[in-house]
Amino acid sequence: MSGKSLLALYAATVAVYSDLYVTQPFLPVLSRRFDVAPATAGLSVSVVVLMIALVSPVWGSLSDSMGRKPVIVASAALLSIPTILAAFAPSFGVLLVLRSLQGLLIPGLTAVAVALLGDHFHGAALPPKVAAWIGASVVGGLTGRVVSGYLAAWLDWHAPFVVFGVLTAAGAAGMALFLPKGPKAATRSRPAWRELAGHLRSRRLAGAFLIGGAVLFAFIAVFTYLPYYLTSTPFGLSTAAVSSFYFAYVAGVVTSLAVPRLPERWSGRPLMALGLSIAGAGVAGTLVRSVPVIGASLVVVCVGMFLVQATAPAFVNLNAPSAKGAAGSLYVTFYYLGATAGSFLPGLAYQQWGWPGVVAACLAALVVALGANRWLCA
Repeated sequence: MSGKSLLALYAATVAVYSDLYVTQPFLPVLSRRFDVAPATAGLSVSVVVLMIALVSPVWGSLSDSMGRKPVIVASAALLSIPTILAAFAPSFGVLLVLRSLQGLLIPGLTAVAVALLGDHFHGAALPPKVAAWIGASVVGGLTGRVVSGYLAAWLDWHAPFVVFGVLTAAGAAGMALFLPKGPKAATRSRPAWRELAGHLRSRRLAGAFLIGGAVLFAFIAVFTYLPYYLTSTPFGLSTAAVSSFYFAYVAGVVTSLAVPRLPERWSGRPLMALGLSIAGAGVAGTLVRSVPVIGASLVVVCVGMFLVQATAPAFVNLNAPSAKGAAGSLYVTFYYLGATAGSFLPGLAYQQWGWPGVVAACLAALVVALGANRWLCA
């Protein structure tokens, strides 16, 4: 792959991940526009991550049989359609349908991009390319959260969908022009059910799956319901101001890059336990009703979450005796199932008990993860 090919893939990745999180910073605006409760508005995030969890293995299998480039380009091109149409949704129900369609199409890139890179880079050349792609996904997540908030504040809630829909279409065009065709992957078309069941019966792998789901549950919950917390009394911040808090996500980028440099004794379970504890401290810190303290606490949450996320997938790969791809896809499924629950259930807690309810739900999930790390992953 040439430099232009990599740039086209990374640029499209930023656009696609922006589509995933586009509604998160202006959920209160959607609540007012469509007269829906916070937990209901949170479904605009839940339905996307649920679809990603359910269909990611399907897209991977499709790319095995049809080739990576056709799948990635077609999915990105199709993704631009519901993204733009969401700007004109006449009701919240229609918006959810369009967000579901986005979730069905997003994994066409997110579940296949690393395999595409693996077709063209081998040995020591592959990890830096994958790391750069992960960096692009982080930038996309940050862009979707921050830029969409600013666009919604400066223009209206329709604008982010139009802007990111156009960027997604441009990303698809760039990949169509510059991505090489490449060989078809030599892996089987889909994981065997016996292999998947075997991974679920593995105590250590099941523990890692629980950890992945729990940590993203807490992370998504905090950042999904943060706008309600900060736009209400006593803060009364604007949508644009709230969007600035998502810059805490940058701490996750730094953390992810630092993890491979840590001493060997801090790998695996010890590092996951440390990350979960740090994330818990950050979540608890958001209870302090001070804007600077909340901002610092969000940075701590991101550091802890990405310590776990930079470690758990490797733990899964190391502990899967065979069919490592199947084990990795199960981790992704549990990861996004946690996001699905985290973008909805804490909203019910917020409606009942306010922000302390969200914090309690997040801490409960992190305690479950610590228990899985202690007793299942050992």
